[in-house]
Amino acid sequence: MKVHNFNAGPSILPREAIENSAKAVLELDGIGLSLLEISHRTKDFEKVNDEANALLRELLNIPDTHKIIFLGGGASTQFFTIPYNLLEKKAGYVNTGVWAKKAIKEAKNFGETQVLASSEDRNFSYIPKGYQIPSDLDYLHITTNNTIYGTEYHTDIDSPVNLVADMSSDILSRPVDVSKYALIYGGAQKNMGPAGVTFVIVREDILGKVSRPLPSMVDYRNHIANDSMFNTPPVFPIYVVREVLKWVKAQGGVPEMNRRAHERAGLLYGEIDRNPLFKGTAATEDRSLMNICFVMNDGYEELAPEFLDFAKSRGMVGIKGHRLVGGFRASCYNALPKESVEALVACMREFEAEHTK
Repeated sequence: MKVHNFNAGPSILPREAIENSAKAVLELDGIGLSLLEISHRTKDFEKVNDEANALLRELLNIPDTHKIIFLGGGASTQFFTIPYNLLEKKAGYVNTGVWAKKAIKEAKNFGETQVLASSEDRNFSYIPKGYQIPSDLDYLHITTNNTIYGTEYHTDIDSPVNLVADMSSDILSRPVDVSKYALIYGGAQKNMGPAGVTFVIVREDILGKVSRPLPSMVDYRNHIANDSMFNTPPVFPIYVVREVLKWVKAQGGVPEMNRRAHERAGLLYGEIDRNPLFKGTAATEDRSLMNICFVMNDGYEELAPEFLDFAKSRGMVGIKGHRLVGGFRASCYNALPKESVEALVACMREFEAEHTK
């Protein structure tokens, strides 16, 4: 039975990237050593790091004003690293879910933190709009895609202050005007690579403005000056990132990833809206293309456990909703083939045929 991987992260990766990385674990480029046992200071790894950097710059059309660094610690470490580096007087945050709330909590340790808008009043089922952005903020922080609640920004917002974005779960899935952002960051384990490496894309001129002393490891300038090698970087995850970026480029780049994302989401949302057994949970205009969340429709709630077992028996992996919200979540990242979404749609239709009242 074919397995269809809808896991929210770590998640599906291109098979080609997995196979190439597996070969490098055994031996890297004919050098007689495994990727796992070489020094990060060798030219062999420097080449990998440089290529990953160059590919990401090319795919996102990142301007020269911005630097790319690869770090450990996950996006959660950036929740405090960002205010450490940028928050002098006041920062603004938009609260769109669990990860935004965690970022807000950390920022409060460093200065005044204003929640400018929130969708918590409707269980984070929409993206707030129409709020005012004070001109005296050090930065505005948004989370562009919300994996747990299935909402997403579909365009780059205009901000009068430095714009910071957590793009952990939708990076490389749509064209982004990087020049509109002062800093973009995220864990790689959705669209870019495996767990273990974090990317940061930062406009260099925003650094060095805070009055507090910065510990060496959280000062972005140290990592920029050392090409992500201020300390030992996550070597293997960066290698996998390079392989994923090569795959994205070969497939047609970010525009093609975006076309596929709309195609997958169109198929699944279309079925959710058509099928009387299910209903979506996010506002239609803010529905995520990456994390499609839905529940049993009114009157069918008791069928939820049975549908999970039914779907699992047909090869669907990872569609159980997050423990905070329940229901179902189909994560449709870049590497997920359309055929997997078609298989899930067929599964939903088969379940409907057996249970429609």
